[in-house]
Amino acid sequence: MPGSSQRKGAIRKKPRGNPTAGSGGRVRRGLEGKGPTPKAVDRTKHPAHKRAKAKERAEKRSSTGRRSSRKDETATVEWVYGRNPVVEALRAGVPASAVYVAEGTERDPRLREALLLAVERGIALLEVPRIELDRHTANGAHQGLAIQIPPYEYAHPDDLLRAAHDADQAPLIVALDGVTDPRNLGAITRSAAAFGAHGVLVPERRAASISASAWKTSAGAAARIPVARVTNLNRALKSYKDAGLLIVGLDMGGEVELPDLQSATDPIVLVVGSEGKGLARLVRENCDIIVSIPMTSATESLNAGIATGVALYEISRRRAQ
Repeated sequence: MPGSSQRKGAIRKKPRGNPTAGSGGRVRRGLEGKGPTPKAVDRTKHPAHKRAKAKERAEKRSSTGRRSSRKDETATVEWVYGRNPVVEALRAGVPASAVYVAEGTERDPRLREALLLAVERGIALLEVPRIELDRHTANGAHQGLAIQIPPYEYAHPDDLLRAAHDADQAPLIVALDGVTDPRNLGAITRSAAAFGAHGVLVPERRAASISASAWKTSAGAAARIPVARVTNLNRALKSYKDAGLLIVGLDMGGEVELPDLQSATDPIVLVVGSEGKGLARLVRENCDIIVSIPMTSATESLNAGIATGVALYEISRRRAQ
């Protein structure tokens, strides 16, 4: 029979394993149930469990006042970088909290002036690795020089009225509707300070804020005149109207030309809309009067910054008479 030959060289094949040994209960235990399946949130490798843990950590950080990420920590910090922009910002009196210089940066007159201005104003000077400055400026063309600007502290709308009353003057407030360019905001703030306005009012949403660009354009005026921010511009205008102020809208389609405005010496809120859309419908309805700037060509228009400067000059001139 094959496999059982007794001749020399024959090989007997043995079965694998131990045929005399039992399973030891392994088969029986393998067939037993393991109980109900745990919930997804309780299974450590399940995405639901990981999401629950992440939410728990976020709630813990929130309760202890910690910020959730490095991005959140730097969200309110503004940076001005590049040698010319930094020098211009420091000349304008932008309230920088620190001046950053990359290690090994070549010295030139602009860098020396920036360092001198920082020392004169008591601003901290920090020499950091270039890679750190790259990170702070999102790999912008910083040329080895940048300044950090803290968040702007906005005033309350009532503070603008208080400034006028403290000066014993008829209030003159500039309110902006839909002005989204920070350079326009900076220019308007500068004009407001130059022509005796008592403050600038901006909405929180869909509007420019006091950023590094606005600081630079204002030439330091943002440090001399209060800027208030409100959640609802129409509500703020109604509040000013209840306080006895005249709400004057500035728009190309105004029914009264600016030189013919008879109420220039009264308490005024000058409302300025965006160059493209002008005043919003509800804002326009809240205005007591709409004025326009007379121009020789009907096809021309002025941006919000220039138009506000012209209007404030005319009001200031009339008040000085």
